[in-house]
Formats: sequence, structure tokens, C-alpha cells
Amino acid sequence: MSLIRGSRQLPDTENPDTEDTDKATLEEDPGPEAPKRAVTAEDSAAGEGDEADPAPEREPVSERDTAADATSGTAADADGGGDADAGDGGDDGGGDDGGGHAEGTAAAAIPAPRAPADTAKPAKPAKAAAAEDATAAGAEDATDTKAADAAETAEDAADTPEPPAAVPAIGAPGPRTPTTSAEASGGTPGRPPARRGWRARHPEAARAVSRTVTVLAAVLVFVTLLLPNHLTRLHPQVFLAVPVEGVLGAGALLVLRPKARRITALVAGLVLALLTIDKFLDMGFYGVLQRPFDLMLDWSLISDGASAFQDSAGRAAAIGAEIGVALLVVALLVLMPLAVFRLGNVMARHRRTAVRATVVAGTVWITCAALGVDIAGAPVASRGETALAESRVDQVRTDFRDQRAFAKAAAHDNFAATPPSRLLSALRGKDVIFTFIESYGRGAVEDPGMAPGVDAVLTAGTNSLKAAGFSSRSGWLTSPTFGGGSWLAHSTFMSGLWIKDQQRYRTVTSSNRMSLTDAFKRTGAWRTVGIMPGVTRAWPEARFYGLDHVYDSHHLGYQGPAFSWSRMPDQYSLAAFQRLEHGRPSDKPLMSEIILTSSHEPWAPIPTTLSWDGLGNGSVYNAIEKAGKDPAQVWKSAAQVRAEYARSIEYSLTSLITFVEKYGNKNTVLVFLGDHQPASIVSGDNASHNVPVAIVAHDPAVLDRIADWNWTDGLKPDVHAPVWKMDTFRDRFLSAFTPPSGTGGGSTQAAAAR
Repeated sequence: MSLIRGSRQLPDTENPDTEDTDKATLEEDPGPEAPKRAVTAEDSAAGEGDEADPAPEREPVSERDTAADATSGTAADADGGGDADAGDGGDDGGGDDGGGHAEGTAAAAIPAPRAPADTAKPAKPAKAAAAEDATAAGAEDATDTKAADAAETAEDAADTPEPPAAVPAIGAPGPRTPTTSAEASGGTPGRPPARRGWRARHPEAARAVSRTVTVLAAVLVFVTLLLPNHLTRLHPQVFLAVPVEGVLGAGALLVLRPKARRITALVAGLVLALLTIDKFLDMGFYGVLQRPFDLMLDWSLISDGASAFQDSAGRAAAIGAEIGVALLVVALLVLMPLAVFRLGNVMARHRRTAVRATVVAGTVWITCAALGVDIAGAPVASRGETALAESRVDQVRTDFRDQRAFAKAAAHDNFAATPPSRLLSALRGKDVIFTFIESYGRGAVEDPGMAPGVDAVLTAGTNSLKAAGFSSRSGWLTSPTFGGGSWLAHSTFMSGLWIKDQQRYRTVTSSNRMSLTDAFKRTGAWRTVGIMPGVTRAWPEARFYGLDHVYDSHHLGYQGPAFSWSRMPDQYSLAAFQRLEHGRPSDKPLMSEIILTSSHEPWAPIPTTLSWDGLGNGSVYNAIEKAGKDPAQVWKSAAQVRAEYARSIEYSLTSLITFVEKYGNKNTVLVFLGDHQPASIVSGDNASHNVPVAIVAHDPAVLDRIADWNWTDGLKPDVHAPVWKMDTFRDRFLSAFTPPSGTGGGSTQAAAAR
């Protein structure tokens, strides 16, 4: 009695007598001409061309035996479905529609005893071919019902036996067939031996791993669909939602044919990975600049951010962070498509359950969207990925439109036709200094945790300057940037245009637009210079700013240590300005643009104020820098970061105020302002873009011309002082000090002796 699986016959294990008889028969009479050892693949290959050592003669193989072997191999292949390692073999599956492979593996891995010649079941060649074709179709997608039915029909046809031949007597030698290496290893003739992978050896463990991987894939996709792009919105209730993208994606994968489903799953996973990377970029930009990442314009800022992080955390931490970011990007680009691909296969194998779940999720989403249901402010019907993709498309369109509109606006200039002889004639003979203090924002003046020390410096500075014969007025300007991007603020202030991104910056700095500093140069009445300690390489924008000469970090004579990002202390930069330009005799007054950098992030270590006469070449700062605080330690606490930021502002303001007290004269006019607020860790998440601005002059006539600005007396602007957009300052300043046509230049027109 036999158990038939396909066309391969297995001994009836329930009848031990039969099994023992079969074994005894094989052991007692293996055949007089049987080889002394098992024939290997190497022996077979060598025997074909080696006549010196012929193989022992074998009995002729009958046609019936050959057909029986072929039928057995074909039907077993059709039943097993191929290699067990092609799928997980569990309910969840692991590869592409791998259900049912474990069963085929078990059949292929157990070599069946050779059936007697008279009981062999030869298959007709046409039927065997049909079985192979059906098996190939079923292997492409086990969920394809039509292909599976065709394979089953073909297998049944191949299993139809021929009438059995006579059974030989027990112990009589039967006809033998050549033994191949595939058969010797338990495989099928003409096919490689079946692989005994760990899944076949440990089916329960394989099934557990398969299910775990499927769950992880579902969690990864679900979390990334609901992940917000702003850290302040990252709350648990955000993940108690139904993402519409998941519902629609599941529906699409369920209705698509196998090949289209696989391609769609991989593409969808790649898109989801890219959107997730974009979310992480948004988190960083919101945290520092309080705005999302611009796909068109912000790539150049990533390197600046990496440099700032290195200054605050150290080189080793920066390298580690860069490696971690690279691994995260690669992992998302690889794992996300694989996760969606796997989920698509699982849904295809469990179509009925997947369809029901998708319908239920879709119904919940529609109901919650119609009723506006939310959990702690987070909507249950989520469409975050769709909204993000739409915003990115709109952003790209806006960038293209903005480029054309901005170029048109930049070409219009109310002062382009003003004669040089009248331009800024009310300031002729004055030494005008425009100074930007890095990260000097409104929070430094008004925040209760930082303002006391800064306000004390401003109040003392107002009094000491007044004692030296100087008057001052102050107000507020709204910067186009936040937490960084100082050059955008500089160009906005000087050009009179709102420079909010890199595209506009490149457009304006490459145009013929007259900047505020360039207006001084066009008159021919001033020498124009720039003190740029933060510039470390070629700076072609100097042409746009109309500067006759630029002193960058390499030309100020500094030989001391850097203070994190800042290449030199502010006091030294001002001392170098005095030595190189301001203190030298000249036949023209001086217009200067100075950038002070000591209050740049990470705000540690901070220089200390020294005697102006003892700065030398800057080597005196070596001991001060070594004794300063470590940025990595400071940034472990937000409170420490805020405290050190306030100290850096106090230092910069003190350096500038004492410079005017020591080196200012009756022709000095100082305009100083902050470029932007510091990062959110200092300013907070809801801080404004406002920065202080002040004008200091010895000549009362200068401040009389801005009396209608209604600014606050002194260096500290009142909370109710006027707030202007930064791009409006240029035209207001030019209007105030450029008399209308037909009028004189005012009391300050005549040049004064230096």
C-alpha cells in the first residue's frame, strides 16, 4: 500500500512489515553489477571521456522506468513550487508570493525509494509539459487563481497512471537506472538538489521571524505616514489617526495585477522615503530658522548648518552626526520600498481580510473627516503626506514665479536717477559706520531671562556716550530671516528689497541695484571699506555693496585663536579697523560696513573685554580662549545656552560702545543693528523676527533729520517704538539725508577736517 504525492510513491509507514520487506529486499540483493561506491557527479563527468577506465556494465534501462522517473520529477516540482528559500513558507510570507513553498521543500528534500518497474506510472510527455507550464505560471504569483487552477488541472492529468505491469518476485533484481549526483543528494533528475535552508530546519522560528518582519514593516509605514514635519507637533495623539494615503495605497495594491503591484509598491515606498527625509529637513529648519526647508533654494544652507554644529559640538560629534544622517537616509531609501513591497504581497495572499480592513479604514476616515473628529487637537482623518506633497509642488511653482517678479521689482529704484551731487548731501564730511551685531534680536532686550544684563549695558552705554557728546535714537526692524542666514538680512537692509532666500540673494547681488553703501561710493565723496572677519574666502558680493576695499579674516593681522565660529573677537576687529582705516589720515571721509561675529552661535567660549592699547596681534587671547567654556558642555542645557548668548551680546555691545567713546569724533555717525534673532533654543518657538536698530551721532543735526521717525531716545528701543520691515530702511535713510531737488544740502554738507 502506498501514499501517493504527485507521481512519487512513498512507502506506507503504517505497515512496518512492508517497509521491512522492502528494506530487506534492497539489502539482500543490491544487484550483481552494482558499483562498489556511490557514483558522484565527478565520476560521471570523468567517465564520459575516459576509455581507459570504463564503468561496469549496467543492465539496460527500460523505457517504462525512464518515463516513470521523468513523471516523478515533474510532478514533484509542480507540487512543491520550487525552492523553499524563495519564500517564508508561513502565513505571512516573506518573498514575492512565497506561500506554499515549505510544503514543496519537504517533498523535495526526502528522497523516495525507487518504485518497482511493474508499478511505475509513466507520464505522457504532453501532460508532463503541461504540468511544468502550469507550475511556472503558479510560481510567478501564487495569488493568481487562474494560474493556480491551471497548475492543479495539469498535475491531475499528469498523475493519471498507466495500467501497472507485472510485479516481479521478491528478491529478484529489477532493472536499474543510472544514478546522478542530483538523485544521490535527494534532488530531482535534471534539476539542482533542493537547498535545506534554516527555514526548512526551523519552520516555527521562520514563521515567527516572518510575522515580526511584517509587523515592523507595517509600523514603519504607518509611523512615517503620520510623522509631522515640526518637532512642536510631535505628540502621541498624532499617531492615533487614519492616514488617507495608507487607505488609498492599500486599495491600489489590492486591485493591481502582480507585476504592476510590485512596481507600484516600490515606487510608492521610494516616494514615502523622500517625503520622510523632507520632514526631517523641515524639523531642522523650523528649529533654527522657523521656516520649512525649500527644495529649490536651501541646499546650500545644509553645509552651513553642519559647520555651525561642528563649532558647537566639536569635530568628532559632527562627523558622527554626518555618518548617522547618511545611514538614516540610506536606510529610508532601502527599507521603505521593501516595507511597502512586503505589505503588498501579504495583502495579496490574504486578499479577503485586506479588502475588509481597507473598507473599514476608509469608512472611518470619511466619517471622521466629515464630522471633524480630532483627539487633543490632532485630526483623526489625516492627510499629512498629501498636504506635504501639495505644499512642495506649490513651493516650487512659487519659486519660479517669484524669480521673475523679484527681478522686475529689483529693476525699479526710486533713487536710481538721483544725481550723485545731491545723493546723501546732508551727510557730507561725516564718517558713517554701518555695523551688524550677529544674532542681536529683540529677545536679548525684552526676555526676562536675558534682558537684565543686556539692558544694563545699553543703559550705561547711552549715559557714557551722552557724556562724550553723542546722542542716540533706537527702534525696531523686522528681519527676513531667523536664527541664521545673516547675509539675507545684510542684503535686505542695504538693497531696500526683501531678500528672504538664496535665489533672491543671488539675483540682487548680481544686479546693478544701488545698495545703501554703494550710494556713498556713487557720490565720489567717501572712501568705502568693509571689515569682514567672518569672510574666509573670495567674496564677489563686494562689488554689489560698492566697497573700495574689503578686509576679511586674512587681512586684519589677527594671530590669536578662533572662538568657535568667530575667527576673532569683536574688540580686535574694531581695533584693526581703527589701525587700518579709521585712524589714518585721508582726504575723504570714510563709509564703513562692519560685521561683528563674537555673538555668533554657539556662544562659547566668549572673549573678555581688554584694554584697547593691549590687544597687539591677538595672541593675548590664547589664554582667554583656553579658559573659556566648552561649547559641547554649554549645549547640554538650554538654560546655559541662553545665559551664554546674553553674555556674548553684552560683550559685542560693550566693544562697540567703548570704541565710539575712545575713537569717535564730531563727524562720527554710527548705525548699528542686529541681523536676526538667535535660534529657537534661545528665542523660543513663537518669537518675532524683530531686531533692535540705533543711530548714534555727535552732530545734533543728524538726528534732527530723523525726528519724524519717532524712535526712542537712547540705545534701548521702547516696547512701543515703531517696527519697520528691514527692507524699508534704505529708502527712509536716503530720503532723510538726500535733500529734495532745488534745496541745499543742509548744515552738515560741508566737509569737516579729520
